[in-house]
Order: sequence, then C-alpha cells, then structure tokens
Amino acid sequence: MKLVKLGLLALFIFSNIFVNEVRAQNENIALTKQDKAVVVDSISNKLMSSYVFPETAKKMSDFIRNNIKKGDYNSINKPDEFANRLTEDLLSISHDKHISVNYNPKRIIAQKTVEDSLNYLNQYINNLKRSNFGFKELKILDGNIGYLDLRSFSDVKYAGKTAVSAMNFLSNSDAIIIDLRMNGGGSPEMIQLISSYLFDEPVHLNNFYWRPTNTNTQTWTLPHVQGTRSPNTPVYVLTSNYTFSAAEEFSYNLKHLKRATLIGETSGGGAHPGGEVTATDKFTIWLPSGRAINPITKTNWEGIGVVPHIEVESSRAMKVAHLKSLELLFNTSKDSIQKRNYKWKMDAISIKLNPVVVPKSILKKYMGTYGPRVISIEENTLYYQRDNGKKYKLIPINNTEFLLNGLTTFRIKFISEKGKTVALVGNYINGQTDENLKSKK
Repeated sequence: MKLVKLGLLALFIFSNIFVNEVRAQNENIALTKQDKAVVVDSISNKLMSSYVFPETAKKMSDFIRNNIKKGDYNSINKPDEFANRLTEDLLSISHDKHISVNYNPKRIIAQKTVEDSLNYLNQYINNLKRSNFGFKELKILDGNIGYLDLRSFSDVKYAGKTAVSAMNFLSNSDAIIIDLRMNGGGSPEMIQLISSYLFDEPVHLNNFYWRPTNTNTQTWTLPHVQGTRSPNTPVYVLTSNYTFSAAEEFSYNLKHLKRATLIGETSGGGAHPGGEVTATDKFTIWLPSGRAINPITKTNWEGIGVVPHIEVESSRAMKVAHLKSLELLFNTSKDSIQKRNYKWKMDAISIKLNPVVVPKSILKKYMGTYGPRVISIEENTLYYQRDNGKKYKLIPINNTEFLLNGLTTFRIKFISEKGKTVALVGNYINGQTDENLKSKK
C-alpha cells in the first residue's frame, strides 16, 4: 500500500485552490436538516470503516449522530460553519489534529471528469512551483554552516529535482541547519529522500500500521541518491509548536536515530497519516487511517509532539543552532586559525542572544581620542570613528571588549591601568593587532 500524504499541507493546498469560489457560493447556500443528516451519516460510516482506532471511531460517530438527533446543528445553515462545527466535535472526542471536515464542492466536482481533474492537478502543481515546492531559502551562514528553510515536504514526483539541488548545495557545509519552524507536513516520500542524504548506509526510518487493510509498511533510506551524501555532517533541526505531521516525523526519526540535534519548541503532535475522503457531493473529511510506529521507541508523537533536545523560544532557535554548530566545530577543530575564526563568530552570536550591559560610569572612561581613533558617547552607547570616517556603534562583548556594528572583521579592546583608560587595541579577524595610546588632552 502506498503511503498517503502526512499532515495538513496537501489538504490546505487542494482545498484553497477554489476557496474564493466556495466562499462566494456559500453565501447563497443554506443547508437543510436532511443535508446535514446525510453529511453526518456519511462521515460516521467513513470513521467506522477507516479511522485508525475503532473504539475512538465509534465514540466520534455516536457523538455527532446524537447531536443530529438532539437538534444541536439546527441553527447552523452555512456549509462552512457546519464543517467547522463537525471538525470541532470530532476533535473534542479524538483530539486527533489531523481530522478536518471541509466544504469544497468545486474540489469534488473537479475529480469527476478527466478534463477537470487535469486542470485541478495543473493548478496544484503551479501552486507548488510558486512556493518553490516548500524550499523557501538556502544559504551559507558564517562559519560555513548550511541553512535550509523548508516550509513543506512536497510530493517527490514534483519536487524531487528541487530537493536534490538543495541537498547538494548543502553538501559542502561543515554543519547543516534544517528549519522546520513553519513546516506543516506533507509527503513521507520527501522525508525519505531528504533523510537519505544524511546517511551512507540503509537506515530504517519508520513503520506504519494501516487499519483499512490491516497491514504494516516500512520506510527506509534510499539505496541511491543523486549527488553527494552528507553522512558525517552535524545536523540541527529547528522546531516550533507549528511544526506538524511529516515535519514531526522527520524530526522524530532523526532525534531517535541520534542523527540530529533538535532546537526550539515542542511540535504540534500529529502522528496519524491518512488522506482526504469524499463524504458527499459537497463535503470531504481528512481521515487518519494509519499510525506511525517508530522502530526504536515503538511509539510516536501523537498528542504530545516532538520534544527538542534544546528547548528555546522558536524565535531564538536559529541563533542558538548557529551558535551550537560553531561551538561544536570549535571544539573539534585542530586548526588554530579556524578556531580563532569560530570563536570570533561565536562571540558575535552570543551577545545577540544575551546582550551585555556596561555601566555608564565605565563607558564614560573610554571617551576620548586614541591616535586617529575617536570614541564618543550618545545616549549610553559608545561610537567608534577613525580619520573622520564612518561612525560605528560599539556593541559590548564584555566590559572592555567591543565589536563594531556593521564591521565584522574588526573589534576593539580598552586597556586600563590604575583605574584609568590608557590605550585602545584594535583586533583583526586575521589575528593582527594595533594599539593607540589615549590622548591626555
């Protein structure tokens, strides 16, 4: 059985292609009591036959059937409001964040003819292209740290070439950061492809149980990939509470395979794969029909999320990952020049994460002229200027050392004797230094 899409991503893309038409149409449609009864009956049957946990399926089915009988839905006339209410009711029983009822007649009609299906598929692919198949950003950070901002795990048959290019771009990095903080899920095949670049031998990634067929499947890394693998490159994965489904599986797999360090927030908690199922000619349900069973933990992240190794606010996760990767490279490098460069960059990131505040009484002692260099103070902030050139704001590393905002290759240090500032030392990234005595004027 081919694995179905994980996560809400595919559903989101599909259901939003015609969202404007649906909203416009919805304004002029009122559901009858019979319409709602048919929807509830169909969804109940789908749950009973396919939802991954039969006992929970019965509870959900009984709940919405009972609501229909009691007239709890009588005041709801708009289709999208009815879909939202059904989703809320099903979630209240199952707490399964993958479940979603949607009103989308255009989507359903488009599936009925070859021409409409092809048009719909073309729109779907074009939407993926416009988002670059989820590959939002690729770059090399200071210290030769590769960075990938991945917003979705798109279908490999459409996004495979983009994924291959991205992973090969990262292959010369000394460490890799994969940012999944805004990733809501997608395709298990894309998990498999990207993961395959991080190992050089076959690795068992995950198991799945599928209730409709009562079968089990496995996913492994691929035996062959295009380009270069990076099996020994340190990997950091960034997560947030938005990280969901396939993005969680990728994180969970690498965490328990001890292949990556996770940094950020605990993820959303959706581990049940499934797919969109047509309930009536106007309503669909995203129905979880399977469950992930990790080969190492023998369980999954459903309802609890993936807990990172280093828990920080997601807004700080990028800087923390960059710092941690540089620290690792600093500690493992035997090259003194490389170590100095790593330390230089580590200091710059550290003070962004934990700014240093130097007392104004100390800052005032640094004001003055040091040969061609002038130190001034404005609103409790020191500024550096040389030969009447550009004025740079000084950012403290500690009480005596400062970096220049906007000039990454040069820093200064103040020298004091017996409580008085006597000199300014310029430190360059290449290890060179120069010194100017403070003018006594």
